[in-house]
Amino acid sequence: MQEREFWQLVEEVFGRSYGRALAQDQELTGLEDLTAVEALKAGEEPRVVWNVLCDQMDIPDTKRWGRGHNAPPMPMR
Repeated sequence: MQEREFWQLVEEVFGRSYGRALAQDQELTGLEDLTAVEALKAGEEPRVVWNVLCDQMDIPDTKRWGRGHNAPPMPMR
């Protein structure tokens, strides 16, 4: 997943305004309390950030990839 795809999903799943605010303000406990924006700037894989954000916001797998999207593979670590 590229960062561009991350932001597309943020808008599709959460809505443009709420999604952007959520990404800037919501501390993600699974990522050392960084926000999504901070985690991306720190070099975390967008797919990891997306999954942590969705897990924290209780977004089920059936809705987290939006319409017509398939879950991209997890990054190699």
